[in-house]
Amino acid sequence: MFRWSEVMDHFRKMRRYIAFGFVLFFAGVVVGGTNPSFEQFIEGQIEGLRQIATTVERTPNPALSMFVIIFLNNAIKSIMVMYLGVFFGLFPLMFLIVNGMVIGYFINHMATTQGWGFAAETIAKGILPHGIIEIPAIIIASAYGLKFGTLALRLLGAAITRNGPAVLRETEVFVKRTVPLMVWLVVSLLAAAVIETTLSRWLLTL
Repeated sequence: MFRWSEVMDHFRKMRRYIAFGFVLFFAGVVVGGTNPSFEQFIEGQIEGLRQIATTVERTPNPALSMFVIIFLNNAIKSIMVMYLGVFFGLFPLMFLIVNGMVIGYFINHMATTQGWGFAAETIAKGILPHGIIEIPAIIIASAYGLKFGTLALRLLGAAITRNGPAVLRETEVFVKRTVPLMVWLVVSLLAAAVIETTLSRWLLTL
């Protein structure tokens, strides 16, 4: 169950869901960056992040506090969104779109107020170093949540057909596959949090 080759093999089987997760995320980026109708909603999300950052800066060790908050926030949300996907995939669907919208709005705001050069530099220094790990991890967790949603729908349908045992077995196998995924997510998001609070933070000061 915990063999890396088996995890990668299951990733390949999940490629359609993972690809769909990337599409949803980047659709959110486009919507957040181009549609002013959602500005008030996104600003509310960003204001929450600002309040957390302000609180962290008042602690004795801001860097350590930020690391702990980033890691726990991402790890807990990723695991939750994976299993809450059992409610017909609604939670991972909204999670991907909203997170994409926040990033899209943030990039567009920087580009509008300080120019695309500054925005590109900030992305390269402050997002890409840890985002190259964090974003795929979050999308993969959400993709598994979307799969949970389809299995839940199939189980409902199987209740009135004769396919119940087969769908139930498939669901049991899938649930077992999420255990090594949780370990992979925690390790990946731990690495991303370390990079975000060290390398990314340092690059932004240059």
